[in-house]
Amino acid sequence: MRPNIPVLLVIAASLCAIRPAHAEQASPQLRDDLVSLTQQLMDAVGEGKPDVWKRIVAEDALVVDEFGRRQVAKEVIAGLRPFPPGLSGSIEIRDPRANVYGETAVLVCEEYERESVFGQQFIVRYIATNTFARRGGAWKLVAMEDVTLPTPPPKLAVAGLDLAEYAGTYRYAPGRAWRFALHDGVLSYTTRPGRPPVAVDPIARDVFMQDNDERNLLIFRRDASDHIVEVLERRKFNDLRMTRE
Repeated sequence: MRPNIPVLLVIAASLCAIRPAHAEQASPQLRDDLVSLTQQLMDAVGEGKPDVWKRIVAEDALVVDEFGRRQVAKEVIAGLRPFPPGLSGSIEIRDPRANVYGETAVLVCEEYERESVFGQQFIVRYIATNTFARRGGAWKLVAMEDVTLPTPPPKLAVAGLDLAEYAGTYRYAPGRAWRFALHDGVLSYTTRPGRPPVAVDPIARDVFMQDNDERNLLIFRRDASDHIVEVLERRKFNDLRMTRE
Protein backbone atom coordinates (compact mmCIF):
# COMPACT_ATOMS: atom_id res chain seq x y z
CA MET A 1 0.00 0.00 0.00
CA ARG A 2 1.40 3.35 -0.94
CA PRO A 3 2.33 5.32 2.22
CA ASN A 4 0.34 8.48 2.91
CA ILE A 5 2.93 10.83 1.43
CA PRO A 6 2.87 12.93 -1.74
CA VAL A 7 4.31 11.85 -5.04
CA LEU A 8 4.86 15.05 -7.00
CA LEU A 9 4.02 18.28 -9.32
CA VAL A 10 5.37 20.14 -12.32
CA ILE A 11 5.16 23.84 -11.75
CA ALA A 12 5.45 26.21 -14.63
CA ALA A 13 7.32 28.64 -12.39
CA SER A 14 10.27 26.28 -12.28
CA LEU A 15 10.64 26.75 -16.03
CA CYS A 16 10.09 30.50 -15.94
CA ALA A 17 12.97 30.96 -13.52
CA ILE A 18 15.54 30.11 -16.22
CA ARG A 19 16.36 31.93 -19.41
CA PRO A 20 13.94 31.09 -22.27
CA ALA A 21 14.87 27.93 -24.14
CA HIS A 22 13.17 25.74 -26.69
CA ALA A 23 12.40 22.20 -25.66
CA GLU A 24 14.77 19.55 -26.92
CA GLN A 25 14.27 15.84 -26.61
CA ALA A 26 16.58 14.48 -23.95
CA SER A 27 19.35 12.17 -25.05
CA PRO A 28 18.84 8.49 -24.25
CA GLN A 29 21.57 8.76 -21.61
CA LEU A 30 19.95 11.72 -19.86
CA ARG A 31 16.51 10.11 -20.06
CA ASP A 32 17.90 6.95 -18.46
CA ASP A 33 19.64 9.01 -15.77
CA LEU A 34 16.37 10.76 -14.88
CA VAL A 35 14.54 7.43 -14.85
CA SER A 36 17.20 6.03 -12.52
CA LEU A 37 16.85 8.96 -10.13
CA THR A 38 13.07 8.63 -10.14
CA GLN A 39 13.26 4.87 -9.60
CA GLN A 40 15.57 5.38 -6.63
CA LEU A 41 13.05 7.79 -5.11
CA MET A 42 10.16 5.36 -5.61
CA ASP A 43 12.14 2.45 -4.15
CA ALA A 44 13.01 4.58 -1.12
CA VAL A 45 9.31 5.28 -0.43
CA GLY A 46 8.46 1.71 0.54
CA GLU A 47 11.79 1.16 2.25
CA GLY A 48 11.49 4.38 4.22
CA LYS A 49 14.92 5.75 3.26
CA PRO A 50 15.00 9.52 3.75
CA ASP A 51 18.69 9.74 2.85
CA VAL A 52 17.89 8.87 -0.77
CA TRP A 53 15.39 11.73 -0.97
CA LYS A 54 17.79 14.15 0.70
CA ARG A 55 20.42 13.30 -1.91
CA ILE A 56 18.22 13.62 -5.00
CA VAL A 57 15.54 16.17 -4.04
CA ALA A 58 16.28 19.90 -3.78
CA GLU A 59 15.48 21.51 -0.44
CA ASP A 60 13.06 23.93 -2.12
CA ALA A 61 11.29 21.23 -4.14
CA LEU A 62 7.50 21.36 -4.36
CA VAL A 63 5.38 18.22 -4.26
CA VAL A 64 1.75 17.50 -5.16
CA ASP A 65 0.41 13.98 -4.72
CA GLU A 66 -2.45 12.16 -6.45
CA PHE A 67 -4.94 13.58 -3.92
CA GLY A 68 -3.93 17.19 -4.54
CA ARG A 69 -2.00 17.56 -1.28
CA ARG A 70 0.86 20.07 -1.53
CA GLN A 71 4.05 19.77 0.48
CA VAL A 72 7.66 20.92 0.43
CA ALA A 73 10.57 18.49 0.38
CA LYS A 74 11.13 18.67 4.13
CA GLU A 75 7.56 17.59 4.83
CA VAL A 76 7.75 14.70 2.39
CA ILE A 77 11.03 13.42 3.84
CA ALA A 78 9.70 13.63 7.39
CA GLY A 79 6.80 11.35 6.40
CA LEU A 80 8.91 8.55 4.93
CA ARG A 81 8.35 5.28 6.79
CA PRO A 82 8.95 1.61 5.88
CA PHE A 83 5.88 -0.46 5.11
CA PRO A 84 4.29 -1.91 8.24
CA PRO A 85 3.99 -5.70 8.57
CA GLY A 86 1.40 -7.13 6.19
CA LEU A 87 1.82 -4.37 3.60
CA SER A 88 4.28 -4.29 0.74
CA GLY A 89 4.62 -2.77 -2.68
CA SER A 90 6.87 -1.75 -5.52
CA ILE A 91 6.77 0.90 -8.25
CA GLU A 92 8.15 0.35 -11.74
CA ILE A 93 8.90 3.31 -14.04
CA ARG A 94 7.42 2.75 -17.50
CA ASP A 95 7.16 4.63 -20.83
CA PRO A 96 9.51 7.50 -19.91
CA ARG A 97 9.68 10.63 -22.06
CA ALA A 98 12.01 13.52 -21.29
CA ASN A 99 12.54 17.04 -22.65
CA VAL A 100 15.30 19.50 -21.81
CA TYR A 101 14.78 23.24 -21.35
CA GLY A 102 18.24 24.69 -20.87
CA GLU A 103 19.31 23.68 -17.36
CA THR A 104 15.91 22.12 -16.62
CA ALA A 105 14.63 18.68 -17.65
CA VAL A 106 11.08 17.32 -17.45
CA LEU A 107 10.38 13.60 -17.23
CA VAL A 108 6.87 12.25 -17.89
CA CYS A 109 6.39 8.58 -17.13
CA GLU A 110 4.04 5.95 -15.79
CA GLU A 111 4.54 4.67 -12.26
CA TYR A 112 3.23 1.11 -12.23
CA GLU A 113 2.59 0.10 -8.65
CA ARG A 114 2.04 -3.39 -7.32
CA GLU A 115 0.56 -3.54 -3.82
CA SER A 116 0.04 -6.41 -1.40
CA VAL A 117 -2.34 -5.87 1.50
CA PHE A 118 -2.27 -8.90 3.77
CA GLY A 119 -2.21 -11.22 0.77
CA GLN A 120 -4.61 -9.26 -1.42
CA GLN A 121 -2.99 -8.02 -4.62
CA PHE A 122 -3.61 -4.63 -6.25
CA ILE A 123 -2.35 -2.76 -9.29
CA VAL A 124 -2.35 1.06 -9.26
CA ARG A 125 -1.09 3.15 -12.17
CA TYR A 126 0.00 6.77 -12.00
CA ILE A 127 1.12 9.30 -14.60
CA ALA A 128 3.95 11.35 -13.12
CA THR A 129 5.67 14.55 -14.22
CA ASN A 130 9.01 15.21 -12.56
CA THR A 131 11.03 18.39 -13.05
CA PHE A 132 14.80 18.35 -12.52
CA ALA A 133 17.25 21.29 -12.50
CA ARG A 134 21.04 21.17 -12.75
CA ARG A 135 22.55 22.38 -9.50
CA GLY A 136 26.20 22.01 -8.63
CA GLY A 137 26.75 19.77 -11.62
CA ALA A 138 24.03 17.30 -10.60
CA TRP A 139 20.36 16.89 -11.49
CA LYS A 140 18.10 17.72 -8.55
CA LEU A 141 14.37 17.10 -8.40
CA VAL A 142 12.64 20.48 -7.92
CA ALA A 143 8.98 19.57 -8.55
CA MET A 144 6.83 16.46 -8.73
CA GLU A 145 3.22 15.72 -9.57
CA ASP A 146 1.31 12.52 -10.19
CA VAL A 147 -2.26 11.60 -10.94
CA THR A 148 -3.98 8.25 -10.67
CA LEU A 149 -4.68 6.69 -14.04
CA PRO A 150 -8.25 5.33 -14.16
CA THR A 151 -8.18 1.62 -14.91
CA PRO A 152 -10.94 -1.01 -15.15
CA PRO A 153 -11.90 -2.20 -11.66
CA PRO A 154 -12.95 -5.79 -10.93
CA LYS A 155 -16.46 -6.68 -12.06
CA LEU A 156 -19.06 -7.13 -9.32
CA ALA A 157 -22.00 -9.50 -9.47
CA VAL A 158 -25.14 -7.74 -8.21
CA ALA A 159 -27.95 -10.21 -7.55
CA GLY A 160 -31.55 -9.47 -8.50
CA LEU A 161 -30.72 -6.48 -10.69
CA ASP A 162 -33.30 -5.59 -13.37
CA LEU A 163 -31.30 -3.54 -15.86
CA ALA A 164 -34.37 -2.70 -17.95
CA GLU A 165 -35.69 -0.75 -14.97
CA TYR A 166 -33.07 1.95 -15.63
CA ALA A 167 -33.77 2.41 -19.33
CA GLY A 168 -35.17 5.78 -20.30
CA THR A 169 -34.31 9.41 -21.00
CA TYR A 170 -32.79 11.61 -18.31
CA ARG A 171 -32.56 15.34 -19.02
CA TYR A 172 -30.44 18.07 -17.42
CA ALA A 173 -31.09 20.99 -19.81
CA PRO A 174 -33.09 21.80 -22.97
CA GLY A 175 -31.63 19.76 -25.77
CA ARG A 176 -29.37 17.90 -23.34
CA ALA A 177 -30.29 14.39 -22.23
CA TRP A 178 -28.82 10.96 -21.68
CA ARG A 179 -30.68 7.96 -23.04
CA PHE A 180 -30.18 4.65 -21.24
CA ALA A 181 -30.93 1.37 -22.98
CA LEU A 182 -29.92 -2.27 -23.00
CA HIS A 183 -27.48 -3.39 -25.69
CA ASP A 184 -26.79 -7.14 -25.76
CA GLY A 185 -27.75 -7.40 -22.11
CA VAL A 186 -25.51 -4.51 -21.02
CA LEU A 187 -26.86 -1.20 -19.74
CA SER A 188 -25.40 1.76 -21.60
CA TYR A 189 -26.22 5.35 -22.47
CA THR A 190 -25.76 7.84 -25.28
CA THR A 191 -25.44 11.59 -24.80
CA ARG A 192 -26.45 12.58 -28.34
CA PRO A 193 -27.87 10.81 -31.41
CA GLY A 194 -25.14 9.10 -33.37
CA ARG A 195 -22.70 9.03 -30.46
CA PRO A 196 -21.33 5.60 -29.47
CA PRO A 197 -22.93 4.15 -26.34
CA VAL A 198 -21.04 4.16 -23.05
CA ALA A 199 -21.48 0.97 -21.02
CA VAL A 200 -22.01 1.16 -17.26
CA ASP A 201 -21.00 -1.52 -14.77
CA PRO A 202 -23.14 -2.30 -11.71
CA ILE A 203 -21.61 -1.60 -8.30
CA ALA A 204 -24.78 -2.11 -6.22
CA ARG A 205 -28.50 -1.63 -6.66
CA ASP A 206 -28.97 1.80 -8.30
CA VAL A 207 -25.20 2.46 -8.43
CA PHE A 208 -23.12 2.03 -11.59
CA MET A 209 -19.69 3.06 -12.86
CA GLN A 210 -18.99 4.39 -16.34
CA ASP A 211 -16.86 2.15 -18.55
CA ASN A 212 -14.75 5.01 -19.94
CA ASP A 213 -11.66 7.01 -19.06
CA GLU A 214 -13.30 9.00 -16.24
CA ARG A 215 -14.96 6.09 -14.40
CA ASN A 216 -17.55 8.36 -12.81
CA LEU A 217 -20.31 6.93 -10.62
CA LEU A 218 -23.94 6.99 -11.72
CA ILE A 219 -26.45 6.99 -8.85
CA PHE A 220 -30.12 6.41 -9.66
CA ARG A 221 -32.58 7.99 -7.21
CA ARG A 222 -36.08 6.76 -6.36
CA ASP A 223 -39.22 8.40 -5.02
CA ALA A 224 -41.39 7.21 -2.13
CA SER A 225 -43.09 4.75 -4.50
CA ASP A 226 -39.74 3.18 -5.40
CA HIS A 227 -39.85 4.57 -8.95
CA ILE A 228 -36.60 5.83 -10.47
CA VAL A 229 -36.95 9.59 -10.96
CA GLU A 230 -33.43 10.84 -11.61
CA VAL A 231 -29.80 9.91 -12.03
CA LEU A 232 -26.74 11.67 -10.65
CA GLU A 233 -23.41 11.59 -12.43
CA ARG A 234 -20.87 12.04 -9.65
CA ARG A 235 -17.97 13.70 -11.47
CA LYS A 236 -14.89 15.14 -9.76
CA PHE A 237 -16.73 15.39 -6.41
CA ASN A 238 -19.74 17.15 -7.97
CA ASP A 239 -23.14 15.83 -9.04
CA LEU A 240 -24.75 16.44 -12.42
CA ARG A 241 -28.48 15.87 -11.83
CA MET A 242 -30.67 14.50 -14.62
CA THR A 243 -34.43 14.14 -14.29
CA ARG A 244 -36.18 11.15 -15.84
CA GLU A 245 -38.80 11.93 -18.48
